[in-house]
Amino acid sequence: MLHPIAFNTPGNNDLQSLWERARALLQNQLGDATYRSWIAPLNLHSGTAHQITLTAPTRFVREWVASHYSDDLRRAWQTQLPQVQLIEVIVGSTVASASAAKKPVAPVAMATPVPSAREYTSPAAATAVVQELSESMGAPLDPRYTFDNFVVGKPNELAHAAARRVAESDTTIAGCNPLFMYGGVGLGKTHLMHAIAWHIRKHNPNRKVLYLSAEKFMYQFIRALRFKEALEFKELFRSVDVLMIDDVQFISGKESTQEEFFHTFNALIDQNKQLIISGDRSPSDLDGFEERVRSRLGWGLVADIHSTTYELRLGILQAKLEQMRPSVQVPTKVLEFLAHKISSNVRVLEGALNRILAHAALVGTTISVENTQHVLHDLLIAHDRRVTIEEIQKQVAMHYNIKLADMHSARRSRVVARPRQVAMYLAKQMTTKSLPEIGRKFGGKDHTTVMHAVKRIEELMQVDSELADDIALLTRTLQG
Repeated sequence: MLHPIAFNTPGNNDLQSLWERARALLQNQLGDATYRSWIAPLNLHSGTAHQITLTAPTRFVREWVASHYSDDLRRAWQTQLPQVQLIEVIVGSTVASASAAKKPVAPVAMATPVPSAREYTSPAAATAVVQELSESMGAPLDPRYTFDNFVVGKPNELAHAAARRVAESDTTIAGCNPLFMYGGVGLGKTHLMHAIAWHIRKHNPNRKVLYLSAEKFMYQFIRALRFKEALEFKELFRSVDVLMIDDVQFISGKESTQEEFFHTFNALIDQNKQLIISGDRSPSDLDGFEERVRSRLGWGLVADIHSTTYELRLGILQAKLEQMRPSVQVPTKVLEFLAHKISSNVRVLEGALNRILAHAALVGTTISVENTQHVLHDLLIAHDRRVTIEEIQKQVAMHYNIKLADMHSARRSRVVARPRQVAMYLAKQMTTKSLPEIGRKFGGKDHTTVMHAVKRIEELMQVDSELADDIALLTRTLQG
């Protein structure tokens, strides 16, 4: 344990000894990585019993330490010198000369700055800086969201393949910059974004990755304008190797933010840096965006994530159980029931599984379909109320500009047959009705007709991007 040393006017040698002991305490408190990045570069400049002045090698280190570790520094010094009230950090050499020590020193502004990485010449140091900035400026990466934990199926296989290719490449891939992934809520966009960042950090740590939401991007930009730090903001975002912006739709209608985003986008593309962006719809369908921004977003590879299929939902539940390894057994029939009943959102699906597991553990009941219906009563009612076959037929008819009566007719012209097949496909995906029940809702069609329609639409979605977009839009509308 480090004990304080009491004296009235410490000399340079005494102060240096205290500083070494204070640094040892900080290393123990903050951990080796943080210590090496931010505390080890600091050196003693001068001091009295009430004020200590330290030097930092760059302005960036000075500002970062002042805004993040000033309290830690003061407490560490007070364990050695209780009278200390002020810790000042300046940019300067390791030991000041007598004349330099007499020069007035500008105090450090304690408002959190938007830092700049330009003063870091070491690639490893710059990478460490950007990674720490990524965690402080945006949402931290979720350790559960890796490629190993992502369940791949037809609705998301293109986005998954593109994400893996970008993550595994040491350089920017032609045709994949930017990579734009879009889809509805809870379908896996954020999971893939986090997985890319984790993979790069693990396998190519020298690449500087910055991940944040579009909302955070806007907040940091507004803050930079407020504190007159726009230059630092630009330098930070243009110093990374991989910039990842999640949920870009949140800057819809924000003209100034879009302007800065546009220039950042162009600067990174010109430097051959990788951009990865996600949204809830394709670039061409983003409302409230300037045409030039939509054009840039669709410049590279656009990968859509469709609504989940029954098979994919069942696979997700099985994979989650393998990860959790619960103490209670979950029958296959219960998983199949959940996969059928909850089709709109993977987060809701996983939440339902967590809920029945928690209920079984706390109450001590067995997990069965009957008990699951009881535990998830409110969720199942809300889901069943949201989508009906009649609503699907009405929405599809409006989308394709055909009569609602055509959904029940025997007409086989393409202009009617294809929308009818789309409606049958959506009815299979979004309701719990059986194939014969769906067929009866479409003018008494046989269940084999419904099977053929579902299979045909699944095949066409793989090669017809326009049809895939139509179905994604219809799904979001019906779920809304």
